[in-house]
Amino acid sequence: MSTAERYALPMDGFEWKVPENFESRFKWEYEDGSPSLHRLYEKGKTQQWNATNRIDWSLDLDPENPEELPDEYISIFGSPVWERLTNKEKADLRRHSQANDLSQFLHGEQGALIRTAKIVQQVPDIEAKFYAATQVMDEARHVEVYKRLLHEKFDIVYPITPPLQSLLDQILRDSRWDMTYLGMQVLIEGLALAAFAGIRDMAKNPLAAAVNAYVMQDEARHVAFGRLALREYYPHLTRKEKDEREEFVVEACYIMRDRFNSHDVFQRLGLPTKECIAWEENSPGMVEFRQALFTRIVPAIKDIGLWGPKVTKAYADMGVLAFGDIDMEQLSANDEAVAEQFDAQRGSSSAAAAK
Repeated sequence: MSTAERYALPMDGFEWKVPENFESRFKWEYEDGSPSLHRLYEKGKTQQWNATNRIDWSLDLDPENPEELPDEYISIFGSPVWERLTNKEKADLRRHSQANDLSQFLHGEQGALIRTAKIVQQVPDIEAKFYAATQVMDEARHVEVYKRLLHEKFDIVYPITPPLQSLLDQILRDSRWDMTYLGMQVLIEGLALAAFAGIRDMAKNPLAAAVNAYVMQDEARHVAFGRLALREYYPHLTRKEKDEREEFVVEACYIMRDRFNSHDVFQRLGLPTKECIAWEENSPGMVEFRQALFTRIVPAIKDIGLWGPKVTKAYADMGVLAFGDIDMEQLSANDEAVAEQFDAQRGSSSAAAAK
């Protein structure tokens, strides 16, 4: 059965074309890359993996709570609407909410796939082109795993949300190579890392947790790639050029905080959409969750030097300014260690089953 037959809501079309206008750069100097980018390229080569073999796709999902997440993960948990739902309706809401989240991961990863291919063309340094090429393969694998999880285990897919599509559109249309890095490598990938971590750490289903753990191992390198490139480039910008980028960061962060919601899920399940969104926007649990989504973005923005008054004021307003002190190297090391733990656990389970 095709993806078209799995969409939970009607679709106007199954292709999105984004006009772009940018330069493709050839580089005849092949020894101009930084040592840091070369090391990241070496890591990118050695950490390639096959989703068919590394993930145990024979594992099943619970039909009433596929990822076995706590109900606090539901955006309207504790609301009057939630309390009125029957057990079956709550099970439907869990399944559709999780499918919607994974669908946005799927669409976002396709955006990352297209954008990283653009980086290979645009970026001026040869080592950056080398590493970006490894990331193209990473992103193709991520599209593969989320597509397979949704097709084979959920049998539901949701359309891309308008805010995510708007951000991707803005990033892809911008002709400046550093804006591609900033928008995708730092902002959208940073947000995704925080969302992936929530599922990896809270899901009791081993398949759902493993998929996100393995994707995070790659994504940690991707964010590091953006940071390495931009913190070398941004000190050379004029104040006006930095201001433009800081304004984009602020606008994008407010969009990610305020405009992403579960409208499509509420509509599909026939729930009172306005009442649900009002709860989703204002409940203490969701405010805390939205703040947590910035744990990967804020320290990266500080690290690359876009830490002017506009950015710090916005982050103070969001209540996330303190995240600027988070050690991103430690976070990345932990992401790699957790993925290796999943490998070890699967190896132990296979050995025990063979006895």
